[in-house]
Amino acid sequence: MKRRDVVTTLLALGAGACTGMPAPKIEAAAPGINFPAAVPYIPTRPEIVDAMLDLGGVGEQDVVYDLGCGDGRIVIAAAKRFGASGIGVDIQSDVIAVAAAQAHWEGVSNRVRFALGNLFELDLRPATVVMLYLSVDLNISLRPKLLAELRPGSRIVSNRFDMADVWRPTRSIVVAETPIHLWRVGAKG
Repeated sequence: MKRRDVVTTLLALGAGACTGMPAPKIEAAAPGINFPAAVPYIPTRPEIVDAMLDLGGVGEQDVVYDLGCGDGRIVIAAAKRFGASGIGVDIQSDVIAVAAAQAHWEGVSNRVRFALGNLFELDLRPATVVMLYLSVDLNISLRPKLLAELRPGSRIVSNRFDMADVWRPTRSIVVAETPIHLWRVGAKG
């Protein structure tokens, strides 16, 4: 079966069917935040995906969460390249279906899952690495949840957007003119 046929079939089935996970209820994340308007879907370039995984120190024992995962390329790359497991969450059912189809196509559907839902309602406690490509405002809004649910030493990596003066990154790099930021839970900053 061709990749396009797999995607078309899974889209027809719906995101819940293709992920094997129940779709969490989607509610407003925070007062005044409109997810699609605040964070349009923009795929992360491959060199940025690689740099995010490297900056986060992703390894085989890691559980990588991608909040606003789009087509799932970050958790799929973490599984393929490092043998990590991962979960991606997004509020758009069409991209979740594409992510699940892509994971199947890449042979990592046994290590990654995708869910349709609100990233503010996702239980982050199993994560060791959290990937973000959101906005400064959403990153700042997520900070209390990240600090409350992630274990000390967990890593947070953000494509492009930092957390302003609220939380300074542990380290930042620039790849292909794109800033990438790393925070470690429990580190001063």
